[in-house]
Amino acid sequence: MEVIDPRTTEERNWAMFCHLAALAGYIIPFGNIIGPLIIWVLKREESSFVDFHGKAAVNFQISMTLYLILAAMLIILLIGIFMLIALGVLNLILVIIASVRANSGEYFEYPLSIRFIQ
Repeated sequence: MEVIDPRTTEERNWAMFCHLAALAGYIIPFGNIIGPLIIWVLKREESSFVDFHGKAAVNFQISMTLYLILAAMLIILLIGIFMLIALGVLNLILVIIASVRANSGEYFEYPLSIRFIQ
């Protein structure tokens, strides 16, 4: 039996783009926050699904930025180097998982995310 998703393909795509835009942070400083923030601000009123995923993406990327700053300060103790690598890999994996879930019409909550935007 096939389950029909009530969300449109466009909604699912924009929700996915909210998460994928965070990958800009690997190229542009603070692109991980700016990318999802721009998409969320432009599309949040058109769909509650996109609004949910946009908030989740922005909150997670702000949280990751704070964790990365903390890890950078801990480089003096050498543990920061391992934390930076682990956080970078974790960010990439979770963004991919969230993107796939959003594109399939599911809601996804990031672990370790601080809810700055309600």
